[in-house]
Amino acid sequence: CGAGKENDPMMWRSSNWRQELPALLRLAGPLIVNNLAIAGMQFADAVMAGRLGAESLAAVAVGGSVWFLGFTIALGTLMAISPIAARHYGAGNPELIGRYTRQGMYLGIGIGMALILLAYSYVAPMLTAIGIDPGFRDLTIGYVLAIMPGAPAIFVFLALRFTTEGIGLTRPIMYASIFSLVCNVFLNYVFMFGHFGAPALGAIGCGLASAITMWLLMFSLVFYMGFSRRYKPLKIFSRVAPVRPEVLREIVVLGVPIAVTITAEAGLFNAVSILMGTRGADIAAAHQVAINFAATMFLVPLALSSAITVRVGHALGSGNAQAARYGGALGILVCGLFMACSAAFLLVFRDVVVGVYTNDASVTSIAISLLLMAAIFQVTDGVQIGAAGALRGYKDTRVPMVINIFAYWVLAFPLAYIAAVTHEWPPSYVWGGFVIGLSVAAILLSWRYVLVSRNAVFEDQAPAAT
Repeated sequence: CGAGKENDPMMWRSSNWRQELPALLRLAGPLIVNNLAIAGMQFADAVMAGRLGAESLAAVAVGGSVWFLGFTIALGTLMAISPIAARHYGAGNPELIGRYTRQGMYLGIGIGMALILLAYSYVAPMLTAIGIDPGFRDLTIGYVLAIMPGAPAIFVFLALRFTTEGIGLTRPIMYASIFSLVCNVFLNYVFMFGHFGAPALGAIGCGLASAITMWLLMFSLVFYMGFSRRYKPLKIFSRVAPVRPEVLREIVVLGVPIAVTITAEAGLFNAVSILMGTRGADIAAAHQVAINFAATMFLVPLALSSAITVRVGHALGSGNAQAARYGGALGILVCGLFMACSAAFLLVFRDVVVGVYTNDASVTSIAISLLLMAAIFQVTDGVQIGAAGALRGYKDTRVPMVINIFAYWVLAFPLAYIAAVTHEWPPSYVWGGFVIGLSVAAILLSWRYVLVSRNAVFEDQAPAAT
């Protein structure tokens, strides 16, 4: 058909990875800083709570897990805005992006209010029914109730974040998150320890500081996007638009499977955190130390995953399925390589890592054993999140949802439950469920990406072949 070497897949790959990799990293760089700033807030919460004792650290750990379960539902649903915006940006439809952003903000406010009502009604009886240690149960409840008022604000921020991410402008997200990190640490200092005339609220003060920070974070991005000329073509704030059920439905239909996918993984980690809370303060605190570090490292491939979604979406929106396929595959490889480096670092410096969090000898010994397990599952964790991000660029969300449910809740959680509750085995055995679940997810999601991306290339080439 007269195809030149630019249409040869092998020639395309050998000549374009030098362009695709820098483009991916330029997009991901600010998102990495954003996610590390979020990790910095979690790190500050853990370290500052640890200075108050094992009970406060355990309360922040378990309470944060409860909050994060609700947060991930909204995060995944609103994440649908990113591939939608990326497709419309690649196709040159800026005003449609603004329409989805406005409806996403409305949706975020609604989810946030619903979570507040659920928290004030059910958190206390839920934690009691689960059997959280009474030694820090009241602190945990107080933390959750203190952080929940920030939910509507952070969800509006997410709608705006995924819009600017989808059009490839990620630096505003980075600046807003750095600002929020500074605010969070300062407000922790004020409300946890009682400075500048504020009462010393301990773990509850940590939740209050986070809620206030969420509102500051939202206002900072609203202000920037409202006055920056780069967002004028989107017309996000040009008028108060009515609720559009058809637009909300599209976001929800695409986003709910993403939410379930993310919640399946995050829910596994948080459910295990809650299970650890039934084993006493030392084990719960050690689990928090290990999972906090693992989560910090995970935020880098998580940012890369978001960038992969955008790169794939832009390529598909502009009609280049081959570029989309290669960009996704390269992104998955980069995620896996980074987590391999993280695992090597962890094996060498695990004692130093634990020492940053706590000086308690009992907590330290347990946390070191858990970090050894974390080093094992980090590589597969990077691969699976990279593959999930690439599939989101194709708007393929339902099959990944099924894969994650199977890997994490049919395989991983039952194994963790048996180890933690049925037999009360050492905590490292509980983490064996993570290794199995993440490995299965990585294999199946990568296989799914190969199929979906190949079919897209065939469909793109079919008219030309005809």
